[in-house]
Amino acid sequence: MGMTMTQKILAAHCGAASVKAGQLINARLDIVLGNDITTPVAINEFEKAGFDAVFDKTRVNIVLDHFVPNKDIKSAQQSKKCREFASKYDILNFYDVGTMGVEHALLPEKGIVTAGDCIIGADSHTCTYGAVGAFSTGVGSTDMAAGMATGMAWFKVPAAIRVELKGSLKAPVSGKDVILHLIGKIGVSGALYKSLEFTGEGVASLTMEDRLCICNMAIEAGAKNGIFPVDETCEAYLRGRSQRPWVRYEADPDAEYERTVVIDLDTLEPTVSYPHLPENTHPAREGGGIRIDQVVIGSCTNGRLEDMEAAYKILNGRHIAKGVRAIIIPATMAVYRECILRGYTTAFIDAGCIVSTPTCGPCLGGYMGILAEGERCVSTTNRNFVGRMGHVDSEIYLASPATAAASALTGCITDPREV
Repeated sequence: MGMTMTQKILAAHCGAASVKAGQLINARLDIVLGNDITTPVAINEFEKAGFDAVFDKTRVNIVLDHFVPNKDIKSAQQSKKCREFASKYDILNFYDVGTMGVEHALLPEKGIVTAGDCIIGADSHTCTYGAVGAFSTGVGSTDMAAGMATGMAWFKVPAAIRVELKGSLKAPVSGKDVILHLIGKIGVSGALYKSLEFTGEGVASLTMEDRLCICNMAIEAGAKNGIFPVDETCEAYLRGRSQRPWVRYEADPDAEYERTVVIDLDTLEPTVSYPHLPENTHPAREGGGIRIDQVVIGSCTNGRLEDMEAAYKILNGRHIAKGVRAIIIPATMAVYRECILRGYTTAFIDAGCIVSTPTCGPCLGGYMGILAEGERCVSTTNRNFVGRMGHVDSEIYLASPATAAASALTGCITDPREV
């Protein structure tokens, strides 16, 4: 029996001719990642184990993004610990205030992650990098510590689900609508410890931003990882950006999949996940009676330039509804700068929005948009669990940047095709 794309990458990194689902392997790592919340814990474990060197100072990445700029004394202490560790071991890819971005937008943008890589990160949305044809998954801080020291990690080889994309994606429908639809279809445990492997003619109609968004939320279906083929669109993105030569893996024709899920992109419409699970999906057009208090556009899921552009096209020359707070967070400094150069930032401010420096901020209930009791938010983030963005009696509705921007204009959940 042949191997899936994920299995081929894992086989290459453990030195085996082939691997199969369920097999335990010890694999060589190309990239190890942590942030200002998870890295301090990893540093403690690193030092407790008696390690005194990192395996490769060019392959360890630390991005301060969750509570940066620091929101309080505790977060400042966390960041200080990361800074001291990065200085001690001369970590090349250390990103702090002024250079940082939301980690899962920053690393692809910088070309740090590339096709064929085996990547771990102490953050559950590390699965984002499957968009560039890498095996990439989230781990705990202890695994990060071991990875920083040894450049190795153990895995159970995942079985796979094939997601066959048919037709073509058409604006304002975007990658966010694709992944919300998929999670609504299979559920938050529908791909538990599986590899979601995206295939089919419809892949060609997806931008890299679409793919990054889709892979980012693979974990919300319980998946070990999500992965796209390395096609012309992907290679064009990597060319001139990737810091290392990439390797293009393809699934064997006789690769084994546990099931195939078919999505017709031609029939998809703007989708919203209602509280309190990403699987609770509904068409945006049905949400007109749901009043909202806040909109957040940004995050590792939807803070890239294409996302800012989608919001700009709807908000430009208009003003958000009375009583709505709109918070726009470009995911990296490069995106922030480009928003200024293109006039997006001015348009957002004129529309009544605020524009923040890159940060995870409100996504995890950190700061920059915490919800009070009874408040509702339409957000382009990736989770809408109870209390995720503030009070346990607040509500989060997950949506695309276009749907979020349209909802900010009307003050209720709105299909962007209607504004």
